[in-house]
Formats: sequence, structure tokens, C-alpha cells
Amino acid sequence: MTQKTALIVWGGWDGHTPERSTAIVKEILEGNGFAVRVETSTAAYADPAIHALNLIVPMITMSEIGKEEVANLCAAVKSGVGLGGFHGLMCDSFRKETEYQFMTGGQWVAHPGNIIDYRVNITKPDDGVMKGVGDFDYHSEQYYMHFDPAVEVLATTTFDGTHCDFIKGVVMPVVWKKVYGQGRVFYSALGHTADEFASPQMKTILERGLLWAAR
Repeated sequence: MTQKTALIVWGGWDGHTPERSTAIVKEILEGNGFAVRVETSTAAYADPAIHALNLIVPMITMSEIGKEEVANLCAAVKSGVGLGGFHGLMCDSFRKETEYQFMTGGQWVAHPGNIIDYRVNITKPDDGVMKGVGDFDYHSEQYYMHFDPAVEVLATTTFDGTHCDFIKGVVMPVVWKKVYGQGRVFYSALGHTADEFASPQMKTILERGLLWAAR
């Protein structure tokens, strides 16, 4: 059997602990039989060889990407390469790049109250990613996102209005799947820093989601 291959590209804002989180995700993927390549520049996305990968995990926040780089990345996923990631490391990567956001399925816009306690509600308990994971409490940023209505939502959270009264009752996706061309895309809004991998739910959901996305 041919070994599966994955690329992790990390960088951007240090507050999201991209280097530490990359080490954890690399270990998770290697534990599932992947050969993992790690890069620290978006230049890696311009490499034609990424079209042969099984999975790409973007781990960059609040950064910029070259036009040729984002075009090749999007083309690779559209051709069937899996894409998976979490929090701002995937859905607050390149604020100017709408095609990238179209591919990922969403873009962060706010986290009222910053680090708070909130509830994650599982909407598709029979999905393979969510099997056996019940609703759970979480302590982190509660992401408010602009998201693609075509995504398949696996978990949500509801804003209670404590930190922003005019969004009270808004139900927001936390975890989703989608397709982009022939590629599978997975996203989880959980994981502000590497410390959150201590949450068994966060880690389990991400691991299963990445394996689902990988072709």
C-alpha cells in the first residue's frame, strides 16, 4: 500500500501557537500512517507536487499569500487533494483572498468576550467524525464566522448575548464538512492555542476530520 502524504504549512500570528500546534498535528497524522512534510512559507503552495498529496493542513493566521500560490493551492484541492484545519489557522489565514475563503467554507469575523465558557452542540451525532462525542462545554474563543451555507454542519454553538447583546440566540457552526471540486474540506473552529489539544473532544474531532478529508 502506498503511504499517504500530507503537507502542513505554518506561520503568521504567534498567538495561535502555530509551531506547537503543527508538532501535535504532525504527530497525529504520523500515528495514522502519513508521511508529513512541514514548511514555513506559503511558497510551498506553489509547488506542482502538492497535487499528488492526500492532505493539506494550513496553519497560518493573519498573513498574505501570493496569487500563484493561492491559485495552485485551490487548484490542488479542487482536483481532489484533501484540506483540513482548525480555528484561525485555517479560517483566518488570508483575509484578502476570497477564493481561499470560498474553498475553506468560512472566515472568522469576531469572538465576543474573547476567552469564555460556552457550549458545543453536536448536530450530526451519527456522522463518523462525531460518533460517540456528545454535547460538551468548552473554554476558548467562541467564533463568530461568515460561512458558506452549503457546508454540512456537524456541530454548532449558540451565542447567549452576554458579550454582544444583538447576536443573542444566534446559532453558529463550529465544525463542518464541505466539498470543493473533487476535494473534501474539513474545518473545526476549536483550538485557539496548542493547549486546547488537552480537550479530548477537540482532539478527537480534529483527528477524525483530517482523516475524513484526506483522499
